[in-house]
Amino acid sequence: MTEEIILAGFGGQGILFAGKMLAYFGLMGGREVSWLPSYGPEMRGGTTNCSVCVSDTPICSPLVTEPDILIAMNKPSYDKFINTVKPGGIAIIDSFLIEDRCVRDDIKCFYIPATPMAAENGITGMANIILVGKLVKETGIASVATIKHALEKIIPPKKSNLIESNLKAIEMGQSYEQ
Repeated sequence: MTEEIILAGFGGQGILFAGKMLAYFGLMGGREVSWLPSYGPEMRGGTTNCSVCVSDTPICSPLVTEPDILIAMNKPSYDKFINTVKPGGIAIIDSFLIEDRCVRDDIKCFYIPATPMAAENGITGMANIILVGKLVKETGIASVATIKHALEKIIPPKKSNLIESNLKAIEMGQSYEQ
């Protein structure tokens, strides 16, 4: 089984970190992974995206052009990638920042107001992780133990207090029903 994922938004929304997190979920689960970041020269505030592949077999190319899953955190990213999602795929959208509703009936869309959810729960800046939580719920890409182990690997020791906040954000995304 292979999941090809594109995460996209503005620089500063944690797109690359969320992608790295998904790659580590796969790595800690004993799967093949690739993580390919892409961002403009302006970084914070500019557009950014990353391609993540998690597979049971070797990955031929890290470039994802037709994702199984899209996480979109801003309108330009939504506009750019929504029509690239494979039929039968999933789009997870921050509905606070993207008001559009997908007209495609061949993909499943989840609209989550992740940005205000994070702020209201004292985890401002973790909207990206809430959306990752929904991806985890819908795909089963990682177990709770794998998630915790991956977070311990990618969050530096001096910021270890953020592990619990990330776990909280993932749980919020997993439990969100629209």
